[in-house]
Amino acid sequence: MDHILTLLIFFPALAGMLGFIVDKENIQAYGITVAAIEFILSLVVWMLFDVNNGGFQFVEFIPLIPNYGINYYVGVDGISLFILILSTFITFVGLISLNVKKNLKNMIISLLFLEMTMVGVFVALDAIVFYVFWELSLVPMLYIIGYWGSEKRIYAAIKFFLYTFFGSLIMLVGMLFLAYLYYLATGTISFSIPDWHRLILPYEYQFWLFLAFFLGMAIKVPMFPFHTWLPYAHGQAPTIGSVILAAVLLKMGTYGFVRFSLPIFPDASVALISPIAFLAIIMVIYTAMVAYAQEDLKQVIAYSSISHMGVIVLGTFAMNIEGIAGSIFLMISHGIVSGALFMLVGNIYDRRHTKLLKEFGGLAQVMPKYALLFGIMLMASVGLPLTIGFVGEFLSLMGIYKISSAYAFLGGLSIVLGAAYMLRAYKLTFFGPITNEKNKNLPDLNWKELTSLASLALVVIWLGVNPNPILKPINKSVENMLDLMEKKAITQKAKEVFSHNRVEMEAR
Repeated sequence: MDHILTLLIFFPALAGMLGFIVDKENIQAYGITVAAIEFILSLVVWMLFDVNNGGFQFVEFIPLIPNYGINYYVGVDGISLFILILSTFITFVGLISLNVKKNLKNMIISLLFLEMTMVGVFVALDAIVFYVFWELSLVPMLYIIGYWGSEKRIYAAIKFFLYTFFGSLIMLVGMLFLAYLYYLATGTISFSIPDWHRLILPYEYQFWLFLAFFLGMAIKVPMFPFHTWLPYAHGQAPTIGSVILAAVLLKMGTYGFVRFSLPIFPDASVALISPIAFLAIIMVIYTAMVAYAQEDLKQVIAYSSISHMGVIVLGTFAMNIEGIAGSIFLMISHGIVSGALFMLVGNIYDRRHTKLLKEFGGLAQVMPKYALLFGIMLMASVGLPLTIGFVGEFLSLMGIYKISSAYAFLGGLSIVLGAAYMLRAYKLTFFGPITNEKNKNLPDLNWKELTSLASLALVVIWLGVNPNPILKPINKSVENMLDLMEKKAITQKAKEVFSHNRVEMEAR
């Protein structure tokens, strides 16, 4: 198992290349098999993972361009482990439920290449390797939206690409300058993220570098006011594109905050808590209100996704173990729930070829299994206790409450507003009499759809009742990161925040 992470990264891409010689009749079964093997390998990493060790494990290091400090350097800790598993799980269930008529082979190969890039981002410990996988993820997603999307797919694909690529270039400039500062401090060039974690920078450098990284990550999340590309991308993307975009790709941005921004720029992170919280609260409230006004079911889910990402950002910048661990857990729960909701929208679109709420009504009478699973995911989305959505939102809001009760109250409106727009959409879709003749004979979920959605529902309930298997490794790695941030803090404000965290952790 010395090279299990390398296997996890490159196995889907190699299998995807071999997919060109697989005949069309067997290509979906082939893709599902590859994704199943990849998912099992990620579970093996979990089984072998030492939950009492908050550092990086399964580390692999191969010099690539040593003179410039660029190396193939990968590893996982409690922060990245479960986002890695989320990536393989969502790809697996997405391929099971995949329903594409046009050029199915190219779609499956694109998804396998996309899986490689997602895994690469979450295990990379070299900034250049991270950046390469980060940028490569744009290519298959651009193709998926641009080729299999709806009427305005080209516009949506180009907007998605330009927004994220522009932010990434600013982030790359920040990476290069950070490597230069590391060289000035140590006399060696390094793009190693753990090396950067140990670098202590003056506040002025932290501030501007934080903004460079923040722009790249914030566009990916996407944070207000950079969010406008996402509703277009979701609205025009095929179902599988929306599923992976919401479940995994958006998490690259919030993961980047935890992996780069907090440990490398602790003083700037503390100083900018209030402006970032302000933007996150706008995300929570504004996009929730926009979601309520939507008449397209997929757009309701799309704006809902942005609103919940705002809670993740609030937890991330709470600068305490509850908030950061809660935000990481919420990344996982949001990935599962939003992915499932987009699958459910895709299921009804395949039957009716419309997503307008006014076209539905009374579907619970003809599609009871569909209505039940939609209801479970709806409750998880609004944070009902004993579902996976409650744990992450509760911890994130608890964390930000320690910074400001006002931030926690305003962030908590995501639960109230989420219940309003989701229950409205559910009522219009499933309750009342069937007034549209086209809905009277709709078939319920088939075995493929039921298998993929039921597996997601089981995870939603299991981790809602017993989140400890995930929270314990996350907490250990977050504790290590907060220790590091406390040691690096140079401003009085940051020292006070982290010393307060230290007192609370020791009191436990």
